[in-house]
Formats: sequence, C-alpha cells, structure tokens
Amino acid sequence: MRHARGYRRLNRTHEHRKALFANMAGSLIEHEQIKTTVPKAKELRPIIEKLITLGKRGDLHARRQAGAQLKQDKYVAKLFEILGPRYKDRQGGYVRIMKAGFRYGDMAPMAIIEFVERDVNAKGAGDKARVAAEADFSEE
Repeated sequence: MRHARGYRRLNRTHEHRKALFANMAGSLIEHEQIKTTVPKAKELRPIIEKLITLGKRGDLHARRQAGAQLKQDKYVAKLFEILGPRYKDRQGGYVRIMKAGFRYGDMAPMAIIEFVERDVNAKGAGDKARVAAEADFSEE
C-alpha cells in the first residue's frame, strides 16, 4: 500500500527538497516565470499557491509563515505587497504550467511555470538591476 506517499521524492533528501522548493518559489516570485522540469513544476504548484494565499491574508502571522518558507525578505515583501493584492479577487489557480519540450542533454520533459496575469517586465528585472548596480560600483 502507498499510504502517505503524496509527493515526488525527486531523488533528494527531505532537506534538499525543502531548500530546492524554497529557492524555486523565491525565483518564481521574483521573475514571475521560470523554466524547470515537469515533475518539479507540478510539485512547486501547491507550494506557491499556499504562499499566495498567505499573501492575500496579509497579517503578521501569515508574513512570518511565508518568511519561514521563503528564507529571503525581498521575496516575502513582493509576495505581500504586489502578488497578494493582485490576486485578492481570485479564488485559486494563481499559476499555470505549460509544457516546453525536452531538455537537449538528457531529454527531461521541461515546463514553464508562470503566474496567471503576470507582469511581463518582471522577468529578469532583478538581474538587470543587479548588473546595473555592479556596473555603478565598479565605475566609482
């Protein structure tokens, strides 16, 4: 019997899986669209849906719960200040998974996971700002 086997192990330990999904959820919150394998995307969906629900609640306890899962304050801030209010009228289904072919190296099935009604300009915006800040720092 396969009782209490409700998740994919992904050939990782519990701690590794927890860190993997914390990082993936943070990247999805930052860029609002990421490309990953289909099993990882399917496992990430319920995690990110619950985080958005916390962002919609908006109270201190929800912020602390999200912070415990996301690990970085900038992701928690965006979750509560931008994403929570954006989806306040939506009852669920905050992300979509679209299949995106197969990876060249190992033929792993790939998928794009993105927010519904996402901000198109958010993808890569943090990286561009980081590069601009480094360029300003190097000129000084």
